[in-house]
Amino acid sequence: MPNSVSEQPIRRDAIRKILQHTPAGTQQSLVDALNAQGLGATQSSVSRDLKDLGAIKTKRGYELPGSDTAAPDELVALADFVREVLPAGPNLTVIKTAIGAAQRVALALDRSNWPEMVGNIGGDDTVFVATQSAANQKAIIARIAQVRA
Repeated sequence: MPNSVSEQPIRRDAIRKILQHTPAGTQQSLVDALNAQGLGATQSSVSRDLKDLGAIKTKRGYELPGSDTAAPDELVALADFVREVLPAGPNLTVIKTAIGAAQRVALALDRSNWPEMVGNIGGDDTVFVATQSAANQKAIIARIAQVRA
């Protein structure tokens, strides 16, 4: 059986390494790459692995959140103003900021050009970020957490 449980951590590590270098256009391309490395993989096992790794599908293919580019300098500079990041349903994320910082954080998010984000609205101490899916929302939250780390 090519998808034994003992191979799973090795396969997931290989997927992580592949996605850190370049997005994977399809799950089949990952299956082919893993099989070329001598790791047994099927589309269904890769699909489960991608889900468990938190990978998202973007315009470029499957990616790990935050793996494609470093955080823009502007966002890093504003990370100290972010107080809390909360999901509000599957397509809306609420970012609580220091008083008066929300519009600057919203502008920095706009300039980041993160593909998962549809848009945002910044008030005084709150930013609403809209995404097309729950997976994109998860990616945005992970990216923000990475910036704040």
